[in-house]
Amino acid sequence: QVQLQASGGGLVQAGGSLRLSCAASERFASISAMGWFRQAPGKEREFVASMRWSGGDTDYADSVKGRFSISRDMDLQMNSLKPEDTAVYYCASRVLGYSRIVGSWDSWGQGTLVTVSS
Repeated sequence: QVQLQASGGGLVQAGGSLRLSCAASERFASISAMGWFRQAPGKEREFVASMRWSGGDTDYADSVKGRFSISRDMDLQMNSLKPEDTAVYYCASRVLGYSRIVGSWDSWGQGTLVTVSS
């Protein structure tokens, strides 16, 4: 497993943008996908976005489609932010297959807090 660290969070007004980055302890050598998840206070961690390493296919939760985009360098660009986007955001990776299921992902790091005010 690799160690990951998300960064770039902060306080932003509704309608604004943020770009989150994911730093790895070592360069990914063999992963099937990388992704972003978030967890709001009192709620379970949920899937946000991902990219398959082979082919670059992307996957987005319905709540962020058209607003968020993920890149090959692991960045998550977040536009048109809404108060309901407020959460701690985590980047993650997996080495086998692909699924949105949180528990199926292999490597996690410390999250970064995104707070969207209205």
